[in-house]
Amino acid sequence: MFVDNPLDSSELIFPTLEVCHILGFAVTLGTIALLDLRALGLGLKRQALGDLARDFAPWTLAGLVSIFLSGPMLFSSDPDMYSLNRAFQFKMVCLVLAVVFNYTVHRKMVQSGKSTAWSKLIACVSLLLWAGVVGGGIFIGFA
Repeated sequence: MFVDNPLDSSELIFPTLEVCHILGFAVTLGTIALLDLRALGLGLKRQALGDLARDFAPWTLAGLVSIFLSGPMLFSSDPDMYSLNRAFQFKMVCLVLAVVFNYTVHRKMVQSGKSTAWSKLIACVSLLLWAGVVGGGIFIGFA
């Protein structure tokens, strides 16, 4: 039995959902990148890293919620294409690693508020993981 995908009922549903997905990434990555840049000593020096993290936490979570609500719906539009797409697979691996890293190692570093060689390394790893998520997403259409 074939079931129609609700995303196919209007030409505007998929692009609107995609915009929500991209905005979710912009908010999530924006807040995390600001923390990472602060940890690297590149801005927002007047505020403590822990204070910034506390201020940004609701925004980061709201972005992640948007990503995790819109992503599966976008995936449902063509699951075969996405699951076989190498760029999508790369994006998913980076996303899982980035989220786990963010809520474990990265969170511990941010809460300590110390600027050490380790905190700078952690900030760089975080930025690389999130860049991998974005890069993978960009190349889904080309793979």
